[in-house]
Amino acid sequence: MIDLYYWPTPNGHKITIFLEETGLVYRIMPVDIAKGDQFKPDFLAISPNNRMPAIVDHAPADGGAEIALFESGAILLYLAEKTGRLLPDDMRGRLRVLQWLFWQVGGLGPMAGQNHHFGKYAPARIPYAIDRYNKETARLYGVLDRELAKGPFIAGEYSIADIACYPWIVPHHDQGQDLDDFPRVKRWFESIRSRPAVARAYAAGAPYERRRPDFDALEREILFGQGAARPAEK
Repeated sequence: MIDLYYWPTPNGHKITIFLEETGLVYRIMPVDIAKGDQFKPDFLAISPNNRMPAIVDHAPADGGAEIALFESGAILLYLAEKTGRLLPDDMRGRLRVLQWLFWQVGGLGPMAGQNHHFGKYAPARIPYAIDRYNKETARLYGVLDRELAKGPFIAGEYSIADIACYPWIVPHHDQGQDLDDFPRVKRWFESIRSRPAVARAYAAGAPYERRRPDFDALEREILFGQGAARPAEK
């Protein structure tokens, strides 16, 4: 059993996608970041950087004591190694996946996150910041689009590189990006969006989405246009 400390953000979705793709048994331990759950001592003992997601694996592969792990990239790498799934065995294939995993955690995620902040959540509009992060996000989409000219997925076969990147492309409208400008990204996006495990992963987060105060109609359309059943409104 894996306890997943989760809230429905792109980084949280990465882990539910992996878990659904591989069939690992897990339970969601919600961390309501709007209420400050990430600062509670019990959570900080698992994730000292007060960020979700984090996991506790009660049955690690080495048969030892439970393992607690934070940082979404590290979690994906750990789970891929635990299951032997979604990460190549050969050195060159593995390195290709890892460089794109690190590209996401060091580039696409932080830049798109700043894009979201200044474009949607900042208390005052700062045109310079909005323009800067919109352009940097577009540049990164272009990097991804050029890489996807080589094949259907980012690093050869479907892998944790794709799982890491996909949730950060889901809110492309909020990032000021039009997927028609990045046709290979659009093709890749639609292929992953249609995967049953991805639909299940987003459905798993649906109850928590409804509790987000910033969850507007546009996000609802983006997130639940995954082939998953749209949750009933309350």
